[in-house]
Amino acid sequence: MGEMKNFITTLHQSTSRNYIERMNNDKIECMIEAKKYGENYWDGDRKFGYGGYKYIPGRWKPLAEKLIETYNLQPNSKILDVGCGKGFLLFEIKKIIPEIEVVGIDSSHYGLDNAHPDIKEFLFIHNAQDKLPFSDNEFDLVITVTTFHNLKLFELADALGEIERVASKGYLVVESYRQESELFNLQCWALTCESFFDDKEWQWLFNKFGYTGDYEFIYFE
Repeated sequence: MGEMKNFITTLHQSTSRNYIERMNNDKIECMIEAKKYGENYWDGDRKFGYGGYKYIPGRWKPLAEKLIETYNLQPNSKILDVGCGKGFLLFEIKKIIPEIEVVGIDSSHYGLDNAHPDIKEFLFIHNAQDKLPFSDNEFDLVITVTTFHNLKLFELADALGEIERVASKGYLVVESYRQESELFNLQCWALTCESFFDDKEWQWLFNKFGYTGDYEFIYFE
C-alpha cells in the first residue's frame, strides 16, 4: 500500500457545514434526489448536494500543483481522473502542463454536459466500478477524489482493482472518520455515501483489494 497524503484537507476545511440542518431538511428525499447526480445534485439547492458547483479560478490549483510535483508529471505523462465531475481538477492540471494527456470519467451526464468547456472533449461517461477500456499500466497516474465512498463494498473491489490495473501510480481520496463525533457528522452530512468506514477499515480494504497507490482521508470535524 502507498502513503497517506495531506493534499486536499485544507480545501475541504475551507467549506462550512451545518450538520444538524442537513438532517432536519427532508434528508431521505434529498438523498434519493442526490443519487440521481443530475442538476439538483450539482447546481440545485444545497440540500441536494453542492448547491452550485461552479468553476472558481485557482480553487483546484494547489491540489493540481501537489499532484504534478509529487508524481513528477511531465508533458508526456498521461493521467486519468475517475469520478471527474465537471473536470475542474483536470483543467487546472492542463493549464499548468498544456501538453499532458488527460482523461476523465464520471457517471453523471449532467456533470459532463456542464464540464469546463476547455476540458469537456477529454471526458466521457463511465461507471467507476465497471471495467475500464484501457490497457494495463496505461496511465502514469490515476486520481479519484471523493468518489469511491459512493460505491458499495462489492463495487469497491472492482473499482480498486481496475485503477490498480491501469495505473502506474494512484492517488485516492475518500470520506472517513477517526472517532464517533466525526462519524455522526459524516452520517448527518453525506447524501450519496454508501461506504462508511473509519481510516483503519479503509486501509484494510485497500490491502484486501490490492490497491497499492497513495490515499487521503477527509474528515467531518
